Amino acid sequence: MRLLLDQNLSYKLVRQLEPYYPATEHVRILGMDRTDDRLIWQYAKDHGLTIVTQDADFELLAQLYGFPPKVIWLRCGNTSSANILHLLVSNHDLLAAFHDDEWLACLELH
Repeated sequence: MRLLLDQNLSYKLVRQLEPYYPATEHVRILGMDRTDDRLIWQYAKDHGLTIVTQDADFELLAQLYGFPPKVIWLRCGNTSSANILHLLVSNHDLLAAFHDDEWLACLELH
């Protein structure tokens, strides 16, 4: 599973997630940090990426357009990048199962 981290997450997570989620991308590194969410959605769809965000907008896009791309919605509030890293790494098996499930579009992590 390849991840696309939204602008509300630190771009520094890309390197830290590499051992667990190879080829992770970040909208800032791609030069898309000021891009409309629908264009980010399309980029993720075109490149087989799962969007990771703290933003409810992508969950709404999943309701409107279905998937792909899938969305991992982090519902942990204002927290540190270390906590987000722990959340994504410690739930690796759950995220892999979500990725493989053909019926689920959005996964909320708390």
